[in-house]
Order: sequence, then C-alpha cells, then structure tokens
Amino acid sequence: MSALDGDARARAEGGGPGRSFTPLGGETVYDGRLVDVRIERFRHSDGEEVSREIVRHQGAVAVVAHDHARVWLVRQPREAVNEPALLEIPAGRLDVEGEEPLQAARRELAEEIGFGARTWEAILTYYSSAGFTDERVHLFAATDLYESKAHSEENERIEIVQWPLEQLELAIEDCLDAKTLIGLLWLARRLNDGLQRQGATAAEAKPGG
Repeated sequence: MSALDGDARARAEGGGPGRSFTPLGGETVYDGRLVDVRIERFRHSDGEEVSREIVRHQGAVAVVAHDHARVWLVRQPREAVNEPALLEIPAGRLDVEGEEPLQAARRELAEEIGFGARTWEAILTYYSSAGFTDERVHLFAATDLYESKAHSEENERIEIVQWPLEQLELAIEDCLDAKTLIGLLWLARRLNDGLQRQGATAAEAKPGG
C-alpha cells in the first residue's frame, strides 16, 4: 500500500483546504434543565457562511461494570424513543459542578446499581451525535465490585439486570442503545482477547509446544 501524499494525509487528519471555520456567534432559543438549543453561525475558510441548530449538553458518563461471571445492566423507560424498558449500561449526566468524569461514573454506579469498584479503566470518550450536539460520553470499565449504595434525587424507574457473560452476544443483539453497544462490544473483544491469551499460554505449556 502506497503512503499518503501530503494533501491526502492532511485530509485524513482533518486538515487541508476548506476544513477550518470561524464561529460568528448565535442565540439561545431554548434554555432547559438538560440542554440548551442554539442557532449558531459559522464562516468556513472558503467564505461560505452557514447556520446550524446545535444542542449544547454538559456531557455524560457510562460504565461497563462486570466481574468474572456477569455484567451489570439496567432496564428503564425511555419515553423519547417509546421504549418502556430499554437495556443499557449504568450512565448519567455530568451535572454536578466541578465533578470530573471518573467521579461522576463512581456516583452513577452507586446510584443506579448499588455498587462501587476498586478498579477503574477509561475506555474512550466519544461524541454521541456530532451532527447536532456537542455531548461527549466518557466510557469507563469497572471491576472488583463491592456494595456501595447512594441515593439519587431522581425517580429513574430502574430495573437492575445481572447478565451472564456467557450470554453476552444475546445482550448485544437485544441492545438498541449506542453507549451500551459500544461498551458491550468493547467487553466482548476484551474477553475474547483474554481467551486467546489463555489458549496461547496453554499451547506453550504443552510438551513440545
């Protein structure tokens, strides 16, 4: 495979002609408890000016909490998509001033499923839907779980689901929620990598291996 030339490399990395833009300001048309909706204007490097409807959001956290046998999920009503019991990983908003994503993840895990975790791993941070909102979701893995309940001020109507890891593929098939699909697919890959390493170790331990 040939190497990218300078222009192609710039385009692949987000640079190149026509990629930059300048914010020109805007106005808030809705100021809500969860989100703000703004009409904002931008000028691109070629001179074109555009107007965008943008949902401003504080961001969110989500947690893949599991042990050697199960992953903890929740079912809860999501009225916006007409789902009375959507399958999800524990998650919540970054709505406490000054709270870092990991702190929020610890809080949400305790509030939603009544657990803390001794081991935390940052998986990734991603834009949930970059076409219209600046919401970023911080995804974590939590292991070495222990009971640690916390009170939530909201009535979230949560049902806790202990899903067996041996049936993880069924959870993925049953899931319609983006953050949960990302988290469970990450977990499936991590578990598969672990099985492959175990297999390689076993093969090396055999006589003549």
